[in-house]
Amino acid sequence: MHQIEMTVNGQVMRAEVPAETTLLSVLREAWGLTGSKLGCDVGDCGACTVLVDGLSVNACLLLAVQVDGQEVLTIEGIGGFDYLHPIQAAFERLSSIQCGFCAPGIVISAKALIDKNPHPTEQEIREALAGNLCRCTGYTKIIEGIAEACRIPAGTDGSA
Repeated sequence: MHQIEMTVNGQVMRAEVPAETTLLSVLREAWGLTGSKLGCDVGDCGACTVLVDGLSVNACLLLAVQVDGQEVLTIEGIGGFDYLHPIQAAFERLSSIQCGFCAPGIVISAKALIDKNPHPTEQEIREALAGNLCRCTGYTKIIEGIAEACRIPAGTDGSA
């Protein structure tokens, strides 16, 4: 067993885990952060995408011990019922998402892109989403939502 500690969504979290435990398992099972989804479990779908020290990663592929001491941001740390992140608000306005299973990973990937490049081109948005699969919506409305989120002033939720 290994003691791990990381800052998750601004809060220090600790757990004792076997060496083979993935970051996704710790987030969902030990800490109850179920926004990141278990999809393919092999890093192909992007449903488990989180930010680790600002980098977009598949939580199903990282061992929790590899993230010990680092900062993790999940979908729960981005927005909530009272405040939508501009990406979430744009997705809602444009009906960018249907079933929502892929949405947490896509929002996280979009946030990683916008944090580095606040005004991405459509091609840059497409490239940033290359690791995220959506089987319901298709990508047109998702790309439009991310582009619109880039036009919303920082510090607002973009609600109408």
